[in-house]
Amino acid sequence: MAPPSPPAIRLRAATIGYGDVAIVRDADLTVRPGEALAVLGSNGSGKTTLARGLLGLAAVLDGDVEVLGAPVGRLAERGRIGYVPQRHTVSGAAPATVREVVSVGRLARLGLLRRLGAADRRAVVDAVAAVGLADRMGDPVASLSGGQQRRVLVARALAAEPELLIMDEPTAGVDAASQEALADVLAAVSAGGTTLLVVTHEAGPLAGVLRRAVVVESGRITYDGPLTGAEDEPGGGHHHANGAPPAGRPGYRLDQPGVAPPRTTGA
Repeated sequence: MAPPSPPAIRLRAATIGYGDVAIVRDADLTVRPGEALAVLGSNGSGKTTLARGLLGLAAVLDGDVEVLGAPVGRLAERGRIGYVPQRHTVSGAAPATVREVVSVGRLARLGLLRRLGAADRRAVVDAVAAVGLADRMGDPVASLSGGQQRRVLVARALAAEPELLIMDEPTAGVDAASQEALADVLAAVSAGGTTLLVVTHEAGPLAGVLRRAVVVESGRITYDGPLTGAEDEPGGGHHHANGAPPAGRPGYRLDQPGVAPPRTTGA
């Protein structure tokens, strides 16, 4: 019998911050492979710092933080983790097409010095199709709406075919149609077995995907349980679960049959 997979995320008495300033304190958290977790909290609560600590972008000042079975920052294959940062649009001085932006995500698997091969190009095409923008592949990203640009950032993360996808406020600042499209994408990703960690102050648009929640307030995890119970906690927000996505096998891959385009390709 094969040994059980290690947790996708494990924090043990973890203190995370910047320099020598602690933001998240004494946090304990275990996330199993394939779980879909909301990290809730009010502005300034420490929820984004917790996510950045998992990515090595904030310092672990005390305790232990492990991601995909390795101490944070020591994971050999960085492409196993996808990240969608807290910003609403794709910006840059030079114009870039949807294909070019999403192709950057594939470099996490290849390394900076390797050229994209046929399999990599296919992964880019599949990632763009997964977010419902296949017909915009050659368009400049600047020509897309804010919600569509947000989905390009998701496709960039998916191009690496990650085992863990971390997203920071993915529904903030976009319209209802884009929120619905993103929910469809994440339902397919979760069904494929990818672990999801979504930082948000309002889980309502993704309540059909995110089944578990932790609430962070004043740098401490004050709640860990079903999403439906988090709304009564300070900083927990308001959300209404609509049912769980179908369970799937670990290791989401963009070419698996279960990936379907979202219901809408609008803004």
